[in-house]
Amino acid sequence: MKKQILVAFAILISTFSFAQKKELRTAEKAIKDNNFAEAKAALGSVSSMLSSLDTKLKDEYYYLNAKALFANGAGNNTDINKALESLDNIGDQNSPEVAELKQEMVNSFLTKGNEYYEKKDYESSSHSFEQAYRASTRDTLYLYYAASTAVSVQDYDRSLKLYKELKDLGFTGVETEFVATNKETGEEEAFQSASLRDLSIKAGTHISPKEKKTESKRAEIVKNIALIYVSNGENEKALEAMSDARKENPDDINLLLSEANIHYKMGNKDKFKSILEEATQKDPNNPELQYNLGVIAAESGDIESAKKYYNRSIELDPNYINAQINMAALILSEEEALIEEMNGLGSSAADDKRYDELREERKVLYQNAIPYLESALEIESDNLQAAKTLMNIYSVTGDDAKFKALKAKVETLESGN
Repeated sequence: MKKQILVAFAILISTFSFAQKKELRTAEKAIKDNNFAEAKAALGSVSSMLSSLDTKLKDEYYYLNAKALFANGAGNNTDINKALESLDNIGDQNSPEVAELKQEMVNSFLTKGNEYYEKKDYESSSHSFEQAYRASTRDTLYLYYAASTAVSVQDYDRSLKLYKELKDLGFTGVETEFVATNKETGEEEAFQSASLRDLSIKAGTHISPKEKKTESKRAEIVKNIALIYVSNGENEKALEAMSDARKENPDDINLLLSEANIHYKMGNKDKFKSILEEATQKDPNNPELQYNLGVIAAESGDIESAKKYYNRSIELDPNYINAQINMAALILSEEEALIEEMNGLGSSAADDKRYDELREERKVLYQNAIPYLESALEIESDNLQAAKTLMNIYSVTGDDAKFKALKAKVETLESGN
């Protein structure tokens, strides 16, 4: 009796195995016919009995399941991610079929990623680049592209996750470039490979072959991790990440400014000032640095320091329009206190005298701001905000000719002509 039961059980297993193989053949044929819905239905019948399959049949199931879900690149994001998971479950990752499918997927994801990027659909682009990396984890550059494009759509939580993954992988992005100088233009050009460059050398179109290493992206990655923490209001984590970033690139001025700003927000005024001083010492002739120091000083209420930094920025680069405009704005911001006091005065003789004094102080403010606004318009003649502000000042100071000229200019700018 026991023997009969064992034989019956063996027959049952054999029947299951035959049914599963049949469903796999059905799925395989459906995939060849691009009938992916039918293929997924057939594979669904097998999935519930996976534990009874031998290793070879399991690998075949996972391979066909990945192909059906990928659907020659037409699968949605959910199916694509499931396809990648299915590929990872294959025991023999080195089989030619698996390698071919992975390369097909990578090519599809990269094509889509680039197309989305050109259309400025950075969210879709980012997901496509990440999928390219998941299909080929040796190509960590694709993960870097995914993180960078996620930042473009301010998907900071996702970009932070990807950047941290890159950091943990030890990604640097350093690559070897094969370059040679074009004889005709005298400019250095990069080639995709050493062999292509050497062909140009032999053809006589290029000279001076050499190899160069691209800059490491490591500092950028740890810096972006810190800045994302800042944007999320996680100041302590930001400072910790900033510390890592500074170790990677101790001379990065923007890192210094970002760290200084975090300390200011946290109320660490002494640390804030010391970092600003360090930044100035590192690069005293950098107009952008001086401008940024001016912005930070203005935000902290240190008006005199802000003016000093803005003027230094303009001295280093007279065409630095943001410094010109911010300097004018800083001067005009002092008008508010004057107006408030003027409005609070009474009608006594003393009040009238004080009113006249304040009115003269207000005119002095306008006169001090005019040169910066005029310079801004010389640098950028279509700057509507600068033109409107200057027009209003001319109106108050009684410079009718300049007021009329600027009024016409503002009307032209607003009309778009």
